[in-house]
Amino acid sequence: MPLEDGDPARWRGQQVNGEVSGTPRSRGTGDTPSWGTPAPDSSRMETVAEDWELGPALGDRDVTAEGKPQRVGQEMEKREEALMAELSELVQKVVKSSSWWERHGVDISILACSFLLLPAGFLCLRSAQAIPFLVGVLTLGVVHHTLTVKGSHLASHNALTESKSWGKVWAIFFIELCSAFTAEQATYNHVKIHHGYTNVIGLGDSSTWKLPFLNRYVYMFIAPLAVPIITPLVALDLLRNVEWKAALRTLCCMFLGLYCHYWLLLHLSGFQSPWSALLCMLLTRSLLAHPYIHVNIFQHIGLPMFAADRKPKRIHLMSLGVLNLPRNALLDWSFGHSLISCHVEHHLFPSLSDNMCLKIKPIVSRYLKQKKLPYNEDTYASRLRLFLQRYEELMVHAPPITELVGIQ
Repeated sequence: MPLEDGDPARWRGQQVNGEVSGTPRSRGTGDTPSWGTPAPDSSRMETVAEDWELGPALGDRDVTAEGKPQRVGQEMEKREEALMAELSELVQKVVKSSSWWERHGVDISILACSFLLLPAGFLCLRSAQAIPFLVGVLTLGVVHHTLTVKGSHLASHNALTESKSWGKVWAIFFIELCSAFTAEQATYNHVKIHHGYTNVIGLGDSSTWKLPFLNRYVYMFIAPLAVPIITPLVALDLLRNVEWKAALRTLCCMFLGLYCHYWLLLHLSGFQSPWSALLCMLLTRSLLAHPYIHVNIFQHIGLPMFAADRKPKRIHLMSLGVLNLPRNALLDWSFGHSLISCHVEHHLFPSLSDNMCLKIKPIVSRYLKQKKLPYNEDTYASRLRLFLQRYEELMVHAPPITELVGIQ
């Protein structure tokens, strides 16, 4: 489970038309400039937080009793832990009553079906006619993203199996062999950092997805095409941070995965030249790169951000800093429910499979709304418009730290 901050929650803010309005802290000259974090009303985010009670900051001068700030902080901490414990108990009941098929079988079947579609995709590329050839490109593109995004994501959270040993095997297979990345660094950066410190400035704030030197249209519509090239290059750079045995294994798996794709295009699909095969590799591997990049920024950036020493407890951190997108048949299949319509549920319970996140979604949404906690939802088109309109603010400048106190 993601790490939690043991310090009392100390936040300050204000509620404006159902939104959290962040108040930037005073910063030194070495800090980055501030900008507003909440999405505007036009984004149609469903944030249920009308009944938040905002009390005085724990350090305000009107608090005369010396021990009162500490007692208030401890009471808030206990209340937040009780909320998470109550929600966890509700979810655990659903998990225990679910069959193996619901917990793992559905998602394993989707991955298995993707493998079975590989021969058909490669054979369709042999055709000289446009329609069968395009079917082959689409098939291989969807299969590639199902294995590399959905498979790698589930494997990084050990959500494909109950066994930790097999979980390690699947992580190496999906992350290194299929995705051409390093399993150790992918797991650490995603599970320990992003999930442990979601929307915490300098840690899990999704800043790795920002490329401020690119303008909005290049970043949103052209740069994603380079993802298949950038991914292995970044992986090679990260190998400096792992021990030599893991680095050697990663290099072998990356080479094997890329070479097998190239070899099959030459010998099974019948490509006549290396360059045409490489171009087809780039085309299929970047087919869904645009929504891949978009989803990674839409669901966190633009939401409240926190300081590492003042971040909320888990249930508030995830309800404030995570957003769900609507269900989409193509993205649900290729990326998984936990990355699309059940991202809030996934951040609260990251070890659950995609199918289980979908199953607990009504419970989580109902509970958060009953407790007057945010449950952020928005459409893909609305978020795209938001990022195009506020690209400089969201993707170039640094966010302020949201400080809220007395969330009830």
